[in-house]
Amino acid sequence: MNSRRKLITLDEFTIQETRKFPQATGELSAILRDIGLACKMINKQVLKAGLVDILGKHGATNVQGEEQMKLDVYANETLIAVLQNSSECAGIASEENDEFVCFEDEYSVHSKYVVLFDPLDGSSNIDVNAPIGTIFSIYRRVSELGKPCTAEDFLQEGNKLMAAGYVIYGSSTMMVYATKLSVNGFTLEPSIGEFCLSHPDMKCPEKGKIYSINQGNTSKYSEGMKSFLDYCMESNKEEGRPYSHRYIGSMVADMHRTLIKGGIFMYPADKSNAKGKLRLQYECNPMAFLIEAAGGEASDGTQRILDVQPAELHERCPIYIGSKNLVNKAVAFANEAATVA
Repeated sequence: MNSRRKLITLDEFTIQETRKFPQATGELSAILRDIGLACKMINKQVLKAGLVDILGKHGATNVQGEEQMKLDVYANETLIAVLQNSSECAGIASEENDEFVCFEDEYSVHSKYVVLFDPLDGSSNIDVNAPIGTIFSIYRRVSELGKPCTAEDFLQEGNKLMAAGYVIYGSSTMMVYATKLSVNGFTLEPSIGEFCLSHPDMKCPEKGKIYSINQGNTSKYSEGMKSFLDYCMESNKEEGRPYSHRYIGSMVADMHRTLIKGGIFMYPADKSNAKGKLRLQYECNPMAFLIEAAGGEASDGTQRILDVQPAELHERCPIYIGSKNLVNKAVAFANEAATVA
């Protein structure tokens, strides 16, 4: 590493970006820094997960009926506390909570933004020390400033997002976030406790050779989806096939690889989940916003993910996301025989 290279922290970067827009108030940048702070606190607990009593099940279920892990609960509470204390956020919605949470103090009601998040994506991987992460998205409010935020603030289409991203807790901890301008990655430097710019202006390769899907569910997929998987596994030297199959079971980890190396991540509708399994507002929209900002594509099989109008807070949605060539190919196959088996 070049020792003369100047480290740019997340705080410094967001301040520099704000200066490009004279009309900016700095609230959005402050929220991004608050999310970074909360995720550093979560990372600290992830790193000692084998040493303290935060592994295993919490004994409760979330709104989706899934068993909560102890670290799920900690991550959720930490994000809520940090965002509420900052007074830059009008309210939050979390995958772990039944309803959105409105911050009604005299400062928060004047805040222009709301935040949605999946506090700990891939939490089933906690006990086996596999990568997990946090996914977040930030919308500008549509409700009246000076009053508590409303459900409409959280039910906006993804194309209305102001920023979105994720933090991956892996061999190194990285925060990647997108605005409408660009996608940038920051690696946590443990010696100074700061996220530092390490991957500026990230781009998703237009072509990829990795497909990511729970192939164990193949019998439940549509005939079109089965045909696409056959296509991926067929040998074709001109196209560089067969493609490699990689599936971690944590959307953050699979999407981080897809962003850097190209390819496609899929969680289609199937016999057990006619509307898909992943949540539109907590997982699909933020990842779609980020991948499109990086030059990729995201579809639900019939339309652009970011154009889907959510009807409810915990709505589910199929997703095909990643390099343009593979997303277009997968959707074309899926639409040839769209009926779920």
